[in-house]
Amino acid sequence: MISIVPLTADHWEAVRAIYLEGIATGDATFQQTAPDWSEWNKGHLPTCRTVATRGSKVLGWAALTAVSGRCVYAGVAEVSVYVAKAAQGAGIGTELLANLIAQSEAAGIWTLQAGIFPENTASLALHAKSGFRTVGTRERLGEMNGRWRDVLLLERRSSSVGK
Repeated sequence: MISIVPLTADHWEAVRAIYLEGIATGDATFQQTAPDWSEWNKGHLPTCRTVATRGSKVLGWAALTAVSGRCVYAGVAEVSVYVAKAAQGAGIGTELLANLIAQSEAAGIWTLQAGIFPENTASLALHAKSGFRTVGTRERLGEMNGRWRDVLLLERRSSSVGK
């Protein structure tokens, strides 16, 4: 049975390992290394961060990052969802994202956004299934390993917050 629980410092080593697996694919993030707990913790919202576990094993994680420090954007956050390679295809990402959406709405967040490489078709499908829509392509947004990469910008507007 899968449990979705709050992500804490105690989960960090497993969360970091899953993040490193995503980084290694070359299609999950521009990041080339995973930060330490302190840096990661400062960069993510203190709420809306979860892990999927089976027993004591962490299978995936999800968290939100503020898109801006300006008060007008207080209800807009960037989504991160990562699933361990060994657990992919089992619906873990769907559970994590559904839980994250519910938590974000409870926290008053009205827009979730995600930046996804076009090559990351599994992540694009997950987000589409969860109500995200593609709002545009950020062409040649950044260079990674000598290659310019496009990023698709997706968003999900809450049907209950910000009405």
